[in-house]
Amino acid sequence: MAPVTVDGPTNGSVKSKEEEGSAQPLFEIDDSDLSRLLEKPRPLNTERKRSFDERSFSEMSINLSPPRNNNFYRLSDNSSRGFDNLDGVYSPGRWTGTPRSGYFEPHPIVGEAWEALRRSLVNFRGQPVGTIAALDNSSEELNYDQVFVRDFVPSALAFLMNGEPEIVKNFLLKTVFLQSREKKVDNFKLGEGVMPASFKVLHDPVRNTETILADYGESAIGRVAPVDSGFWWIILLRAYTKSTGDTSLSEMPEIQRGIRLIMTLCLSEGFDTFPTCASLLLKRDAEGNECLDRIVKRLHALSFHMRSYFWLDIKQLNDIYRYKTEEYSHTAVNKFNVIPDSLPDWVFDFMPTRGGYFIGNVSPAKMDFRWFCLGNCIAILSSLATPEQSSAIMDLIESRWQELVGEMPLKICYPAMESHEWRIVTGCDPKNTGWSYHNGGSWPVLIWLLTAACIKAGRPQIAKRAIELAESRLLMDGWPEYYDGKLGRFIGKQARKNQTWSIAGYLVAKMMLEDPSHLGMISLEEDKQMKPQMKRSASWAF
Repeated sequence: MAPVTVDGPTNGSVKSKEEEGSAQPLFEIDDSDLSRLLEKPRPLNTERKRSFDERSFSEMSINLSPPRNNNFYRLSDNSSRGFDNLDGVYSPGRWTGTPRSGYFEPHPIVGEAWEALRRSLVNFRGQPVGTIAALDNSSEELNYDQVFVRDFVPSALAFLMNGEPEIVKNFLLKTVFLQSREKKVDNFKLGEGVMPASFKVLHDPVRNTETILADYGESAIGRVAPVDSGFWWIILLRAYTKSTGDTSLSEMPEIQRGIRLIMTLCLSEGFDTFPTCASLLLKRDAEGNECLDRIVKRLHALSFHMRSYFWLDIKQLNDIYRYKTEEYSHTAVNKFNVIPDSLPDWVFDFMPTRGGYFIGNVSPAKMDFRWFCLGNCIAILSSLATPEQSSAIMDLIESRWQELVGEMPLKICYPAMESHEWRIVTGCDPKNTGWSYHNGGSWPVLIWLLTAACIKAGRPQIAKRAIELAESRLLMDGWPEYYDGKLGRFIGKQARKNQTWSIAGYLVAKMMLEDPSHLGMISLEEDKQMKPQMKRSASWAF
């Protein structure tokens, strides 16, 4: 497949790279389109919108002051209720790094992090459109010199929290246009809703043009199509809208079409348990309402399924341990015919008396009991996890700190696959040996998700502890992509240095602790229409 390209002469018209000698240009935008889409942001509605008592965060600020006793400032049971309605939060303003109370002291590496983040900026026709994945001159670039949709999210949040929304708007517009092009990997045509995994800007000094090359998986290692790009794009669009108060971007026909295309892909057959999150952005018109109806039905079914069958605590573990097999009836308790002997030995020691988490997967006769940090944090932020489950996840992290955090936050999953299991699942991939990379490696970028989840669950002290741990090494180690080893003690064997999302993830975590109202960009309220019938387990009793 020829790369999707956009040429932009610095002095005028924009034309396809294949316009000369080709009857069908892959991507062409005229001057009026580009100037309209990349114009300076319109004046924003700066009215501060709140759907909760303004005193919530000021009171929290007091609660977060250094403790005078040994209780370590754990928030009271009712303190997290101030976060119940964060969906309505608007958080304008530029972050200066100056603490509002005596509690948040600025750390020396904050300034270094901002300088490193700005060095990673990518411009197209004089406008910032993203950040490259890593700025590491000591290693082969591969595709780390590209702007990844997934990787840009923490960078975008950092700029939004710092009062710099223009780069985020430019990125959202550029990627939605890349989405609209025909996409093929070999002879397979990808769905219309597929967003690019990444793109890069090429500069041609001879032609005086700049070209955008988009990758939809045809150049990726293993030729893997980007499944999650659309998911992160919608999250970022909502964050931009909540942060700026500007709804004009999300209401543009091109953006509305982009949302519907992503939703059509996610709601198609075969994606019955794929997470969706666009109901707050779709317009209530004929096309939007049809999509909204499907989203609501899917979310209700998906929430029940996940809360009922993916949740694991000590009571549920004990129930599975005692399961009978080969049950036939709609009243069967062991609905997926899980064989108790398939329970891994490690899970009995890993599960604390007080705590729980959403497991990796459930399928007939088999459950993946591994802990996945990203999924559990998003479950809290999206309100997929009930308040009781959110507290239980926090209890698990505190109880199993060595295993899940160790010496560098945070384990992407736990435990690692080793021996024959690693060989079968990864195809003997040397990058994914035990406790490395995606197989139990430690990823500093996850700290922003942990911080957001901790704030929403009313347990910010957990995030503070993790951030302080990261601060002790990140700058000194050169902002690595990931760490290896059971405790995350070693810089990853193939980890890039100056990894942009490691830098941005740290900044976002710091800014959220300094001003928790930023959580409103990414936190979703629970759908009050959902009334799950859940049995109360031991880990929920406080």
